Amino acid sequence: MQSLTNTKAAILGLSIGLGILFAGLFISNALYKARVADRYVTVKGLAEREMNADLAIWPITYKDAGNDLLALQKSIDEKRGIIAKFLIEKGFNEEDINHSSPKITDTYAEGYYGNQQPQGPRYRIQKTVTLRSSNVEMVKQTMEKSGELVFKGIALSESWENRTEFLFTSLNSIKPEMIREATINAREAAETFAEDSGSKIGKIRKATQGFFSISDRDANSPDRKIIRVVTTMEYYLVDN
Repeated sequence: MQSLTNTKAAILGLSIGLGILFAGLFISNALYKARVADRYVTVKGLAEREMNADLAIWPITYKDAGNDLLALQKSIDEKRGIIAKFLIEKGFNEEDINHSSPKITDTYAEGYYGNQQPQGPRYRIQKTVTLRSSNVEMVKQTMEKSGELVFKGIALSESWENRTEFLFTSLNSIKPEMIREATINAREAAETFAEDSGSKIGKIRKATQGFFSISDRDANSPDRKIIRVVTTMEYYLVDN
């Protein structure tokens, strides 16, 4: 009877001991994971490309003035035809050319002159013919020849709202490769940091793609674009 009691006590003691051992291992493993989770490095990776614009938008704005509104409308329409013919002769299609509605100003109705009679023509008309083409180089060459329009009596006008634009619209075609390049650069930076700290890189803790930016290479080359993306990566650090 005593022997049976001793056996049960031994089994109970062994069970308690094993329980404490496993609990200790569990707590130790949890503490280790918590410590590892707190050890990570945050790095950024940059990818940059220089690309040609693939879309040009050239607003050709011209003005006219006179006292006879009907005659002025006829003149502005004739000039619109001259501009359209000029563009077609340079190799563009009619589908590339858009015409805006004219903006008419009646200087007599503006009320800026008080009781004084305004000087010069009563009516001023502004109209814009917009060329939109993916042949950027041909647009640039044609812009250089726009003086031909001046010799034909067309007074060209430039303004901030009607400035020429050069755009890059093919971002999706290079986006995956640029993200991959930025990610590789970020990992290389993380590996350098880990090596200096006597550790090595583990799994990714967190990753943020970041935003793509497209800007002109410089003020004199708006047709050359700089595309950038910065990724932010977090890697766990583990002991060697």
